[in-house]
Amino acid sequence: MSGAGFLRMAGLPWRWCASVVSRAIMPRIGLVPEMVTCQETRAMATLNQMHRKGKPKPPPRKLGPTSGCPQLKGVVLKTMIRKPKKPNSANRKCARVRLSNGKEVVCFIPGEGHNLQEHNIVLVEGGRTQDLPGVKLKIVRGKYDCAHVQKKK
Repeated sequence: MSGAGFLRMAGLPWRWCASVVSRAIMPRIGLVPEMVTCQETRAMATLNQMHRKGKPKPPPRKLGPTSGCPQLKGVVLKTMIRKPKKPNSANRKCARVRLSNGKEVVCFIPGEGHNLQEHNIVLVEGGRTQDLPGVKLKIVRGKYDCAHVQKKK
């Protein structure tokens, strides 16, 4: 028996698509879902409809890790050393930070040397570190508890 014949026998309307029928009924009676075809197709919009609707809106831009804010304040939970991707080998100093919006993120600490410890307050800005996967924020030096980079002697 074909899928269309089964639909007629079951008293189901022609417009039922294969997805509905195959999920609900087809496995029980041993029919292959490809037998039923979907008669309903979506027509293209007419010029009049396109004129009434206007230009389609572009999708909204994705917000970055700071949720659209330029900087966020946060508290250092712990400092750590991360290994970069190949071919780089220098260890990168990072910190796990709880931001003021409640998120916990890993931030990169730029510059040579730092004074960050647990419970320090830091300012965090966007800025990806290319060789550290998943690190999309940087700590701003010289703000709150994070000291400036020391001058070389």
